[in-house]
Amino acid sequence: MSSLRFSRVPAIDTALKLVAVAVAMFAFVFVVMVPLYNVLCDALGINGKTASQAYTAVPAAIDESREVTVQFVAINNDGMPWSFSPDIRMMRVNPGAANGVVFHAVNPTDADMVAQAIPSISPSRAAAYFHKTECFCFDQQMLDGQAGTEMPLQFIVDQDLPVDIHTITLSYTLFDVTGTVTDGLASR
Repeated sequence: MSSLRFSRVPAIDTALKLVAVAVAMFAFVFVVMVPLYNVLCDALGINGKTASQAYTAVPAAIDESREVTVQFVAINNDGMPWSFSPDIRMMRVNPGAANGVVFHAVNPTDADMVAQAIPSISPSRAAAYFHKTECFCFDQQMLDGQAGTEMPLQFIVDQDLPVDIHTITLSYTLFDVTGTVTDGLASR
């Protein structure tokens, strides 16, 4: 029985094989699993991921016989010093109606910064029925030091939302992407 040998010392062979396995596992996670995860989330509408493009509204009647509570949550990622919050924390909406809310951001530092908001919807199966027609999350937000801004969100809850869903939570996490910005655009 032949075995793969890298050196004459068995301990070095074992260490090299373990390092090779660790590198292969690391590469597999970042090269294969992340894109596969994103494709599956998009295809199946799971994990509360929302579309990264504006929804084109189609004419539809408003379902005034039904109300859905929409909750708004604003979170800063670790190391993000901005103040970030919605105008209101909760609103009741009728499916099919256009709705709006404003989020506020303040950069308390003296440095110019760029942020990116990443949305998530809970329950995750409601993500397919929550349509953003205008959202600050579509673009990066640049703020000068000591400046503030209003960031609008326009959305429609689809009439086809399952009747057992009474509350939708829209959560935004704000990330500092200043270090990835080159010529006004973030590198990916």
